[in-house]
Parts: sequence; structure tokens; C-alpha cells
Amino acid sequence: MPQQPPVRSTPARPARPDASMSLITNVMDHSLDDGYAEAAAWRKADGGGGMPKTLRAKLGLAGGLVLAALIVTVGAAQARVAAPAVAKEREELIDRIDQETEAADRLEDSVDELRADVSERQREALRDSGGGDRSTLVGILSGATAVHGPGVRLVVDDAEDASTGGDGDARSTSGFSDTGRVRDRDMQRVVNGLWESGAEAVSINGQRLTALSAIRAAGDAILVDNRPLVPPYTVLAVGDGGELSDRFQNSEDGLYLHALQENYGIRTAISVEDDVRLSAAPSVIIRTAQPITEKDAS
Repeated sequence: MPQQPPVRSTPARPARPDASMSLITNVMDHSLDDGYAEAAAWRKADGGGGMPKTLRAKLGLAGGLVLAALIVTVGAAQARVAAPAVAKEREELIDRIDQETEAADRLEDSVDELRADVSERQREALRDSGGGDRSTLVGILSGATAVHGPGVRLVVDDAEDASTGGDGDARSTSGFSDTGRVRDRDMQRVVNGLWESGAEAVSINGQRLTALSAIRAAGDAILVDNRPLVPPYTVLAVGDGGELSDRFQNSEDGLYLHALQENYGIRTAISVEDDVRLSAAPSVIIRTAQPITEKDAS
């Protein structure tokens, strides 16, 4: 039987004696010169500043935040210090406003008292001159005396949609920008119509009308004796309530008011009142007119 040749085995190479010393080997294989070279290249690329741009940006941001916090802290401290002074000045200003308001109220009361005194002296002068009941009538007709009695209440107000124009209508050329607004000439016609219908005393929004009263416009506002009025306009008239209402509504001026309601949406409402109270008007000062004496008549 032939003999098999022996099997040869390749002997294993012996391990490197430094295989277990990888850290030392790495240090020996890679010199520190590579690190120095890398650092030198980084400094050269950075312009020799010696600090990364990102690090400098972070430090700048931190410095800005610290500065902002310092400013806020100082401002808050100053505000706390100045707060008592500001509060004191505010209290002083409020006190001055209250004092001036009280002084204005006292002056207004004094003016009312003087007006009442002048009116009373005027009535006494008329009585002393033989006026008698005629002086009372003059006081009522001139508006110098407060009155009350039956009458009517007429409310005139702008249209609900008063912002729309009039499409070239003639009303839009008289100083008011839209046709749904009550105008000074409308109130003039209302008052004149009430006088003609038998009213004995008339007021608008509490303003008593006299023989010298004027109803005018200033921009879009209506003035009565230079005092601005705010809609709705409430007209009170003393007279025979039922007859006064009927005569006014059937008059030319009453029909004019009805046309405004129909064509422009101006709102109106009239009612008969059992007792209407009108305050007296400020004293009427006559500068030009003089009474006719018996000597002048002859």
C-alpha cells in the first residue's frame, strides 16, 4: 500500500513585539510636527489673529448681551429713582386742573347770577315805567323769561345712512358733503314755520331763541347763537299744542320738512305736549335800537 506524503503546515509568523503598544506606536509614527504644522496653517489662514472667527463672534455677542443687560439695569434703576418725582408732578398737575375747573365753574355761576340780575332789573325798569303786564309779555317774547305751557316737541335728525352723496343734487353744493344731513337752512325753515303757525316761544336743544338769534353753519355743524348743536335736534315750541302741530304740518315749511324725509331719509317726529318748559335766554343787549318817546313821536 503506497504511503501518503506527509502534510506540511505553514509555520505561523511571530507577532510583532510592538503590537500591544498601539498608543506608543501611533505617537512614534505621527510626530508632533504635524500638529504644529496644522496650527501654523490655521493661524496663517486666520490672518494671524490667534483666535477663530466663530469664537470671536461668540465673545462679541456675549459682550453685547452683557452691555444690553447693564443698560437695562441702569435704566430700571433710574426709573425707580425718578418715579416718585413723576408721580408728584402728576398729582400737582391734577390738583391744578381741579382748581382751575372749580374756578371756571364759579365764574360760570357768577355769570348766570349776573344775567339773572340784569333780567330782573330790566323787568323792574319796565314796571316802573308803567309797563305792567306788558313787561311780562315783552320778557316772554324776547326770551328773557323762562316759560312753560302746552306746545309741541319736534325732533329732526340726520338720515340713518348720512354718508352717501346726492349724485349732483343741489343740496350737496351748500357746504354739507351729503344730502342726508340736516342743514342750517332746514332748521331756519322749521323755526320760521313754527313761529308762523302760532308758537309763542321756541328753543333748539335747550337754546332759547330770541329776536336776535341766528341759525348758521360752520363746516358741517349747525350753530345757534354761535353755540354748536349736536343731532338729533329737538325743537320745543310753546303754543296751542294741537292747533300748532296741525298748522305747522300743513304749512309750506312743514311740507318742506316732509319732502326732506321722503327724498333724503331725514328723520322727523312731532308730538303734542301738555307742558313744555323753556329756560330763559341770556340777556339781550341792545346797542342800536332806541325806544320812541312822546317827544320823538311829535
